[in-house]
Amino acid sequence: MNTIQEPQSIAELLKQRVVTSPNSPFLLSESDGRAFTYAEFQGAVRRAAGMLLSHGIHRGDAVSLLLPNSLEYVVAYFACWEIGAVAGPVNSLLKAQEMAYVISNSEAKALLMNSEFAPVIDSIRADLHELSTIITFDNEAEATKAFSEDIVPTREITAEDEAIIIYTSGTTGKPKGCLLTHGNIIANARQISQWLGFTDKDRLLTVMPLFHMNAVSVTTMSALYAGGSTVVSPRFSASRFWQIVSDYQITSFGSVATMLSMLLGTYPEGVPAGLHTEQLRFAMCGSAPVPAEVLKAFEETFHCLVVEGYGLSESTCRSTFNPPDERRRPGSCGLPIGNEMKVVDDEDREVADGTLGEIVLRGENILKGYYKNPEATASAFRDGWFHTGDIGYRDSEGFYYIVDRKSDMIIRGGENIYPREIDEVLYQHPAIAAAATIGIPDQLYGEEVAAFVVRKDGREATEEEIIAFCRERLADYKCPKTVRFVDEIPKGPTGKLLKRELANKFARSE
Repeated sequence: MNTIQEPQSIAELLKQRVVTSPNSPFLLSESDGRAFTYAEFQGAVRRAAGMLLSHGIHRGDAVSLLLPNSLEYVVAYFACWEIGAVAGPVNSLLKAQEMAYVISNSEAKALLMNSEFAPVIDSIRADLHELSTIITFDNEAEATKAFSEDIVPTREITAEDEAIIIYTSGTTGKPKGCLLTHGNIIANARQISQWLGFTDKDRLLTVMPLFHMNAVSVTTMSALYAGGSTVVSPRFSASRFWQIVSDYQITSFGSVATMLSMLLGTYPEGVPAGLHTEQLRFAMCGSAPVPAEVLKAFEETFHCLVVEGYGLSESTCRSTFNPPDERRRPGSCGLPIGNEMKVVDDEDREVADGTLGEIVLRGENILKGYYKNPEATASAFRDGWFHTGDIGYRDSEGFYYIVDRKSDMIIRGGENIYPREIDEVLYQHPAIAAAATIGIPDQLYGEEVAAFVVRKDGREATEEEIIAFCRERLADYKCPKTVRFVDEIPKGPTGKLLKRELANKFARSE
């Protein structure tokens, strides 16, 4: 890895890379074969930044980004950061009114969008009161051809300046805007790249959506920090995945458990013959825990390690990773990669190793706060630590294990039940391809356990058989009392289980 002085801003980090490696490849577009060296990328960024300046966008202004995974998306992020504007990625899977809330709540003054989203923006334009500028950004070269690479930011950007406002999924109410600074993003890129040993020889694959921090931090900013390169793919395609890995000589990629399962289903015999994937070091997996059976099968089938990590938007992205060496512990989310981490009880007292509690975090990658939400910020940062709402424990050697979301915990007759434990058992059933467990209202116990399962093609299993299977492996109070068969388990773009959709499915079936 190139040795550099720690930069204060992302623009400064890019400038350092241009000075040391101007002609090294940085950003490649899998969809159309375009490629940027570091110097070429900086030129595109500065032209796009000049375009924003021409529309009156300056330091501190929010700019919403509504784009598909593309070279343009990465340029758009960096153009904002070049002039100190705050990039506001918008989840392109949201419904119109959800988009309106995110754009309006962030008080975005400009929107960079792909023309495919014009109809949805037209439908909510009247609700976007602060938005003064909409820029179609289908092709960066065409959109910025009238602008110079010589730009003058309003003033020097510091590590404390805000760089991103990214909205949480809103599982407990309206989405909250997480404010991440230049310092947060650079720190997490450093933590990830150093922990995983990335160098200028690494080429990372971005198939996760760029409207989430996983793709921004794990496979884009980490590549920049290490002086390596990143390949942007429009979306994950199981049928084309190994061809892309071979063609671009990918050394690591970001993923979620769903992707690993799809690859296993598409290539049960392993990597197709004739492809060259020997350079692939490991798959980085996060957002949702990987079922033990899936992890084992993936590694045996593709001879590729799965390195689990843990984090959330509020920690920029990653707070832990398993070591990509002999210390790795399947089932654990690993060790802290640079921030402080501990487990506390309901009174915020640290608990002993092996004891369940809430994961709390502290460090330079933790968000500045929630935008226009001082109450949520104060609540999350109780006692000087960020409270994640995740339940887990630390073992005697410092490895952390995430058991479940605190908000997903089922309380049945006073007993705490963690759905992931039940899901792990369901995945072991030979007829089950996917599974998810939720709590449902019950007059007697307060909550009862309900499971949703997807059967493998050509395999049959009854509700009674599955419940009996669980009873052989779980305490009675943990076993599902009902099983619903569905065509798919609803998940968000980062693999997070959409519990509300499952609850709605259950209610409709009653």
